[in-house]
Amino acid sequence: MDQAPSREPTKPERPPGAPVPAPSGWRRWVPGLQVLRGYQPGWLPRDLLAGLVLTAMLVPVGIAYAEASGVPGIYGLYATIVPLLAYALFGPSRFMVLGPDSALVAIILSVVLPLSAGDPQRAIVLASAMALVSGLICIAAGLLRLGFVTELLSKPIRYGYMNGIALTVLISQTPKLFGVSIESAGPLRDTLGLFEAVFDGEANGYATAMGLGSLAIILLLKRFERVPGILIAVVAATLVVGALGLEANHAVKVVGELPQGLPSFALPLIDMEDLTAVLIGGFTVALVAFADTSVLSRTYAAKTNTRVNPNQEMIGLGVANFATSLFQGIPISSSSSRTPVAEAAGAKTQLTGVFGALGVALLLLLGPNLLRHLPESALAAVVIASAIGLFEFRDLRRLYCIQRWEFWLSIVCLIGVVVLGAVPGIGLAVVIAVIEFLWDGWRPHHAVLGRVDGLRGYHDISRYPQARRPPGLVLFRWDAPLFFANAEQFQNCIQEAIAQSPTPVRRVVVAAEPVTSVDVTSADMLVELERWLRKEGIELRFAEMKDPVKDKMLRLGVLEQIGSDVFHPTVGSAVDAYLEGHNIDWTA
Repeated sequence: MDQAPSREPTKPERPPGAPVPAPSGWRRWVPGLQVLRGYQPGWLPRDLLAGLVLTAMLVPVGIAYAEASGVPGIYGLYATIVPLLAYALFGPSRFMVLGPDSALVAIILSVVLPLSAGDPQRAIVLASAMALVSGLICIAAGLLRLGFVTELLSKPIRYGYMNGIALTVLISQTPKLFGVSIESAGPLRDTLGLFEAVFDGEANGYATAMGLGSLAIILLLKRFERVPGILIAVVAATLVVGALGLEANHAVKVVGELPQGLPSFALPLIDMEDLTAVLIGGFTVALVAFADTSVLSRTYAAKTNTRVNPNQEMIGLGVANFATSLFQGIPISSSSSRTPVAEAAGAKTQLTGVFGALGVALLLLLGPNLLRHLPESALAAVVIASAIGLFEFRDLRRLYCIQRWEFWLSIVCLIGVVVLGAVPGIGLAVVIAVIEFLWDGWRPHHAVLGRVDGLRGYHDISRYPQARRPPGLVLFRWDAPLFFANAEQFQNCIQEAIAQSPTPVRRVVVAAEPVTSVDVTSADMLVELERWLRKEGIELRFAEMKDPVKDKMLRLGVLEQIGSDVFHPTVGSAVDAYLEGHNIDWTA
């Protein structure tokens, strides 16, 4: 009887976003190629459809953010095409959509507006140079594995500078919403100038109607993820202006004809006197762009049960900025509004962004005049709606209730951005973040420990006043790394604990489990402390110190000075050794 032919098991289709074998060599720097290797034919229709849907949103948003950044709208489209293609190769996230973003508008404008003197060509060179600086910084940081740096900015500080940027963008775009032209002199003066212009009757009623109507449509439809509210608002405003001749008859400002063709290669060569401002602005763009991108990337990685390398994310963002800087683009970031559109439209891989970029390119080649009647007030509505989405109030209310000083820290950052400007304000936020970090380490919690009946271990006597202390022994816990900023404080606290001991002190044991590091300054302090203690007839010991910290103390010469037999594995063993060594009868 013949055997039935064996049937090989079919290879199951790999779900989108599932991990593939880690590439080696140069391939690990181009995740897009790895996606193509495992690309499933069934994904293509979904990526193509999502790309077409995305195109409809990329065009008006790209133009709007470019205009808001102080450069002609066409450069926003250039900064849409190139980054999407670059990120498709170098970016690790399969959903991420990059391009001009509202979070960067105020930063770009703060550099471009005062330096360009109204010259659009000089404005785009400055903006492209900022993108170049931002790209190089992100690439270098990614290669050096510094993807964690944005985590150094606490939530209150991030909320503060983003709320400040959102308010700045809102103020800068409101005059366009009313069809009013004012000389920019900072957010506060701009607000006053807008009120004066409106009360003096300078607002254009038709432009205002187009702007407010567009804003209302966008905000009302925002709750429906699959409804392209921005596209509907922009198309409606364009049709109304064109049909009624509002540009010619009522002086409604419009985008006008866009240049036909694709972006050309151009090095962003700036004057030396502009270099400092461009470098600072580019660094600020890199910081804000990666902070936003990393948060959005982690959000979608968690949503799809995948993992995204933050260092590769930084490289992908950097390459996208670097590439767009060479093709007359402006600084770009991830988009928290366009990315959900791609995901909701059924995107499977980075090819969605490629199809979106090709759609924008085809528009520039075949139909650049389709948007010539698009009113600037509608573009202002697009930017304002996005800026409203940047505000964070819910968590600030929570902060006010549970940690009021962090709430006020956030408010200080907000005021800094609004009053000083986007770039200095974010610089202030970074300085505050460093101070906050140093403050926590400079004045950390510390405690003297004792034994509490009915509880295992040794506990803070300030929380348990009934705790019993071994006679002649100070158990001291320091809840932070030892470094230059807190070394003197550590020494003073031990001396104070000795002075407050109820019995003459024979030994100090440092419960060192929370001490994760020492530096040269703190190492010298430990040697000096041990000498002072020895002179007073007091011994110094350590309990539960981690091996890496012991290794550092050895390299820094501390153990050569104080001895290598000063360590105990636990606080309990340190107490037992003290009681036995000094023949003290004390029941733990």
